[in-house]
Amino acid sequence: MGAIPTQRETVPRASGVPAPPCAGAHTEAHTTLPGGPLAPGSARALARATLAEWRGRGLTVADRLADDVLVVVSELVTNAVVHAGTDVELILRLEPDTGACVVEVADQHPSRAPRDHRAPTPYEPPEYGRGLRLVAALAEAWGITYRPGVKTVWARLPAEDPAGDGEDACDAAYGLGVAEILAPEPQRAERDREWLGRGALTFLAEASDLLAGQLDEDLVAALTGQLIVPRLADWCAVWLEDESTARGGWSDGVGAAGPRLARVWHSSENRIDELRQALEKDPPHPVDGLHSGPDPYPWPGHALGARAADGSALAYRLIAGGRPLGTLVIGRAGPIGFPDEITGLVEDLSRRVALGIGAARQYARQATISAVLQRGLLPGAVAEIPGVRSALVYEPCDQGGPSGDFYDIFPAGDGRWCFAVGDVQGKGPEAAVVIGLARPWLRLLAREGYGVADVLDRLNQLLLDDATEAADAAARVLVAAGGRGPAPGDGPQTRFLSLLYGELAPYEGGVRCTLASAGHPLPLVLGRDGGVRAVARPQTLLGVIEDETYTCDTFDLTPGDSLLCVTDGITERRSGSRQFDDADGLATVLAGCAGLDAELIAERIQRLVHEFGERPPEDDLALLVLQAE
Repeated sequence: MGAIPTQRETVPRASGVPAPPCAGAHTEAHTTLPGGPLAPGSARALARATLAEWRGRGLTVADRLADDVLVVVSELVTNAVVHAGTDVELILRLEPDTGACVVEVADQHPSRAPRDHRAPTPYEPPEYGRGLRLVAALAEAWGITYRPGVKTVWARLPAEDPAGDGEDACDAAYGLGVAEILAPEPQRAERDREWLGRGALTFLAEASDLLAGQLDEDLVAALTGQLIVPRLADWCAVWLEDESTARGGWSDGVGAAGPRLARVWHSSENRIDELRQALEKDPPHPVDGLHSGPDPYPWPGHALGARAADGSALAYRLIAGGRPLGTLVIGRAGPIGFPDEITGLVEDLSRRVALGIGAARQYARQATISAVLQRGLLPGAVAEIPGVRSALVYEPCDQGGPSGDFYDIFPAGDGRWCFAVGDVQGKGPEAAVVIGLARPWLRLLAREGYGVADVLDRLNQLLLDDATEAADAAARVLVAAGGRGPAPGDGPQTRFLSLLYGELAPYEGGVRCTLASAGHPLPLVLGRDGGVRAVARPQTLLGVIEDETYTCDTFDLTPGDSLLCVTDGITERRSGSRQFDDADGLATVLAGCAGLDAELIAERIQRLVHEFGERPPEDDLALLVLQAE
């Protein structure tokens, strides 16, 4: 990047962050930023908030100075993050007496030297800064301070225009940036070769890790822009498209079938809006939908200002799994354009971007399917029972898939209402199969007039029969495909279900309850006097033992009595080696709810369960409170 100004302070200070020249009292704000492509954006956001706070306190911060601070913060943080690769500390200091602002960025790699530093350490090759001449043009002084364990780059921006010509700071910064970063072309070509030789493979590896971990396609597009600019290009844009319409080619970009401009990024933020407007009018139109590129793209010079009237732009088709997902366009000002090494590197990066978008879309599809499936497995509404107040808490642990817990309350006819709280072994599709089998059969058997014990007997046999049929069908498919049949002793894959199932029959002055627990946490009754008792006997899980016979218990709920039904996500909630229900913990909590209505009982238990452990619950939570009025 050419010669760097020589205002450097290399004398280590005794302690603290190295302080640049300043006068009078000052106001200071500082924070630690995680290394990575998002650091410059986070730093700018902090700077904007700090400037707004200073102005809100009556401190004078000129608009030009505020613009310069944002540019300098961005350049210094980018420089530090690119070379340190670790967390950096940003400090902003305002000098009320002079109106000047000091920006400092510290990293933990003092052995790495910026470009043109003539005394690189022997420990590792120098890493070259970018944008420091831009900093020098905006600041009256800048420098680098070294001390053991820390290197700080600082700049002092005066309240008055250092150039004295009144030119808009952002336009000046952009022009200087183009002049220094983009031209002369031989100098930039040399910088490209140096960077490609040192860091291209590491860049691709880190980009892959970053993009692969995202679950939202728009975030993938945003990260792509920050990975490419200004490292490989001056600006970039990402269009995303609907896969179902992209196979047949794009429309004119106006209709719903056209691509969507998801992200535009430019090395100068004040050019982003104009560039976006220009690009939205001219989306890429690939002839071959599966050709990855690069292909030429019209240069939007009118949106980039006079200093970048000429340049070259390339379009890369984003393809994953044989499906076109969008297009990445990059642009670089200047007459020469992109060297082959850069175009090849961006082509490799575009494949990783496409994989990231494809993975994010697959996650979104699965999440949508799971949400639809989850809604289908649970009742659309909880039935209102005469003379009974009900309150429900239902928290699936995994928001991306069907829960293993379920509940239901429904009328069974003849003045009866039935309720169920169940927990299937496992989660996901297998749990959905069992819930999808159990809930309809519970309703059908109850409405056919079967009692509580008979319903459990038949549901147990149904689960065993279904598992046997599923195992037989799998064996037939395996044999037909040339595989072996089931080995001797291979039995059907049973599907276990713990279930608390009951029937309510309101009468004048109370509610008669008949219920049974099959491998489920026992229900508790809270009396009006604060006493708590269990009201069922433990029995075997459903789907385990052939021809198991279940029994039920009957009792009355008088006005003010509350019946609590929970799944093991509540009783087995952990805090270290302890569980929530150790030493009758649930009964103790319920006793403390005496005098509360059903909703408040449910809310208190839910809160105490969450507060019991430091980490979020690792299992689904479901609880039902039924209170006689």
